[in-house]
Amino acid sequence: MNFTAIGSGQSHEGFCLIKSVEKKITAKGVPYLDLVLADNDGEISAKLWDYKESPSNTFEKFDFVKVRGSYVPFNDTIQFRVERIRCVLPEDNVRIEDYVPSACLSGEVMLAEVEAVIASFADDELKLLVTKVIEAYREKLLYWPAAKNLHHAVRSGLLMHTLSILRLAKSVCSIYRYVNYDLLCAGAILHDIAKIEELEVASTGIAGEYTVKGNLLGHLVMGAVNVDRIGRENGISDETLTLVEHMLISHHGTPEFGAAKLPMFIEAELLSQLDLLDARLYEMNHAVSEVEVGSFTPRQWALENRNLYNHGRWGGEGINLIEEN
Repeated sequence: MNFTAIGSGQSHEGFCLIKSVEKKITAKGVPYLDLVLADNDGEISAKLWDYKESPSNTFEKFDFVKVRGSYVPFNDTIQFRVERIRCVLPEDNVRIEDYVPSACLSGEVMLAEVEAVIASFADDELKLLVTKVIEAYREKLLYWPAAKNLHHAVRSGLLMHTLSILRLAKSVCSIYRYVNYDLLCAGAILHDIAKIEELEVASTGIAGEYTVKGNLLGHLVMGAVNVDRIGRENGISDETLTLVEHMLISHHGTPEFGAAKLPMFIEAELLSQLDLLDARLYEMNHAVSEVEVGSFTPRQWALENRNLYNHGRWGGEGINLIEEN
């Protein structure tokens, strides 16, 4: 934990996220809070003893807080004993991105690049459709993660994943000239947009649970439904909507992985392959970065239970998967 020693060095303080919180009762009947605190350096079990609940002293999962306390040994581990805790205030002048796992670029920077691509579309229908969908989700899109776990499960991870695929799509179009640039880029921008309705996410950008709709429908179906609704509200033709909606419901590739249909035209196939490429590279990179050079990772269940090898020969910035243009 990135907490700073204060005073004699016995006490520490810093900013962190409440990853979990539960009110409990001691054997003597005294209430206390059992917490897990986390920042971008790790997490630690914590206790707030003699807890006196009040409207100004109530805390929830994913609250961004400032804590003061001390480290104490507990069952062969270290626990943090909380002495003071409060929610972060504007006058603290701290950025949530510095304390929770976050994309390597801000949501504002990434969205600006996405919108510049939309503005470049020659197809007026696709430009209008994608613009209107982005407008509907703009505020949440800036900080939404791409997943609860696995790839891009970080603050602004959805935009990070979207931008990575968009850049890949632009490169593919420079090689295969017969690919429809606007259509492929539109699919790249919209393919995961309904994750904003699929996941419950705090303003800190950390995903909690799946919503009822997320569990029952999933983001592929919800994305197609929402694109259809917004498109019809703005006079987009059936042909254009059908192409975009097919890309959304087929981008997981096969029914085994949730696709409603197999990709049935070139841009749909490319979107599916680029989506898989970006997700798998993120997961591999993240797993390998957690072990020493010359070592193998534990088995990665999402990657066919492979043990991945860290050869140490990183290119460029290594863990930073995208950079500002």
